[in-house]
Amino acid sequence: MRKPVSTPRLVFLGLVSGLLMVIYLISLYKLQIIEGAKYYAQSQNSIVDEKVVAAIRGNIMDRYGRLLVSSTACNNLTIDTTELFEQEDPNAIILELCRAIETFGDIYTDTLPITSEPPFEYTAMSDLQRNMLDAWLNANDLPLDATAVEVMSAMRTRYDISGNYDAKDARTIVGVRYEVNNRYNINTTPYIFAEDVSMPLLTYLMEQNIPGFDVTTSYVREYKTQYAAHLLGYTGLLTQEEWDQYADLDYSLDAYVGKDGVEYAFENYLHGVDGEAKVTSTIDGVLVSTEYTKDPQPGNHIYLTVDIGLQEVCEEALGAHIDEINAEREEINLDAEMYGTETEELVTGGAVVVVDVNTGEPLVLASWPTYDAATMLEDYEELLANENDPLYNRALMGVYAPGSTFKPCTATALLAEKLIYTQTPLVTEGQFTKYIDQGYAPECWIYSDYKYTHGEINVVQAITYSCNYFFYYWGDQLGIDKMSYYASLYGLGESTGIELPERTGQMSTQSFKEQYAGIPWYQGDTLQSAIGQSYSEFSPLQMAEYCATLANGGTRYSASLLKEVRTYDYSQTLFERETEVLSEVDVDPSIFDAIQYGMWGVLYDEASTLQDVFLTCNVECAAKTGTAQRGEGLKNNAMFICYAPYDDPQIAIAIAVEKGGAGATLAPLAVQIINYYFSFEDSAYALENNYSLLK
Repeated sequence: MRKPVSTPRLVFLGLVSGLLMVIYLISLYKLQIIEGAKYYAQSQNSIVDEKVVAAIRGNIMDRYGRLLVSSTACNNLTIDTTELFEQEDPNAIILELCRAIETFGDIYTDTLPITSEPPFEYTAMSDLQRNMLDAWLNANDLPLDATAVEVMSAMRTRYDISGNYDAKDARTIVGVRYEVNNRYNINTTPYIFAEDVSMPLLTYLMEQNIPGFDVTTSYVREYKTQYAAHLLGYTGLLTQEEWDQYADLDYSLDAYVGKDGVEYAFENYLHGVDGEAKVTSTIDGVLVSTEYTKDPQPGNHIYLTVDIGLQEVCEEALGAHIDEINAEREEINLDAEMYGTETEELVTGGAVVVVDVNTGEPLVLASWPTYDAATMLEDYEELLANENDPLYNRALMGVYAPGSTFKPCTATALLAEKLIYTQTPLVTEGQFTKYIDQGYAPECWIYSDYKYTHGEINVVQAITYSCNYFFYYWGDQLGIDKMSYYASLYGLGESTGIELPERTGQMSTQSFKEQYAGIPWYQGDTLQSAIGQSYSEFSPLQMAEYCATLANGGTRYSASLLKEVRTYDYSQTLFERETEVLSEVDVDPSIFDAIQYGMWGVLYDEASTLQDVFLTCNVECAAKTGTAQRGEGLKNNAMFICYAPYDDPQIAIAIAVEKGGAGATLAPLAVQIINYYFSFEDSAYALENNYSLLK
């Protein structure tokens, strides 16, 4: 039997329900009747925009976790075209904004390829600038070969710039008008008027109540080092040409992407996933609310194989070495002008590469001349005009004849093919006369310089003394096919496996000469190839990996730069590098013993001119010098490879200096690098341990 509900309880429930109903009716009355007009007006004056929320880009670090590049929040100025063109004279507003930006030391975006002052001429154009200009010319019915003066005249008319503005101010105005207008012409990314502007500028613009612009927040890359610029690369706004590449990856039209170097190579790890938000603001621009409909996912952090401390030492040492050479040659040239004597060519570039002998990992990729990655975009025109091309990455893209540094490769082939044994003697002569009837009789360097010969020597001594005659004689019997086969095993003329753009160069072969030069192969080409001349050209990275392969007994590893990838909160490892073998020089170990001993003799034989230099080295090393001839009357390129320590190889180094002269002059530079590396070995061990603790 159910117990009946008591009357007091029913009364209580009725009172509570009634009270809630009264509160609801009062609130509804207040919203709809008392404040209804207010909220209606607010809704009519509110703007709701769906905006992309940029994901913060991941950091770039060196092998020990030292920060190289990070992201920092910034304020950008964009042009509010609706507000701007409601003004009586929008051109005056644009000019005022530009002057304010310049006054506060900020920079506005103007890519119109026309000089800033009359007489107007075209400046050097990138492909994107050319495409944008062509789009504007087409849209305004002007011929593609219109002069800069004709374009400026058309722009003054198109943008209604009165005669009250002088030519310089008109150029400032049309630069901005062109940017805004052309973004619609080619449907490219939105125009960022000024990026990463200073707070004093924003304060001034707000105080002066200047119309026609909006402030948006974004991220810019912040460089924590002034070194490794060629390696790190830079980011920029997505272009129309790049859109096809990223369209399927949910990138927004105003996304920033890697343009070069590591930023480009590892874009898929660094970029992250943009979010979305509904932004409500009043009609006069006051922010009311932001509702995130999709949270942004930050990019991942990448660790490179490079050691930024060693990179710094290499860049500074290389730059100082080249500056010293050029200073000496400039003095010679001043005297030459005075007395009518022969002048000296200046050094135009150089590179240093250091790799881990037992993994192939690049520790240093240094190129001279270099630049500051933090200001590269601002300095772009100046860098482009520099005759020595600072933007050119000589460590990867420069290719040079190896000269005598190639002789260990020729020796490998001779010994492996059993044409000779390590103690096979050869009585050397000053001149190789086998083909003298054909008008070709190359000389050994010692004969050309001193009219001496190296006497009776074996292959080990031939490497130590760098005897051209020895390698002419046996290279003639070896032939170019076998020579090029072993060169390929060492990776010379082959891809290194690095993720950045590289030139592979080529080994001198009959097929290459006939295709490239269109002339037959002669036996003299084989002789020159045996000593690292003819058409052989290799990159400094290839030479460093070749030296590492000589040092470790024949294993050529990939030169991949990526050591590790971790999530933004460091909680997970997404990728960890494993060593990859690209090829094996599978020969009897005694062959490497002989070659390595010959390279040791380059530095420590009693006749070595480099003994004194390497007495200051912290560890015993092995090396090979190279002086690559460029032609009659031209300064030779200097080449140098070495590894250390001799009895337990850890690092291999390749140095190339354009027009540097004798390769032996680079020995002090190698000693500086080796001493730094092994002096700080304990510090590196500590860094490695700390790095491991982050996992």
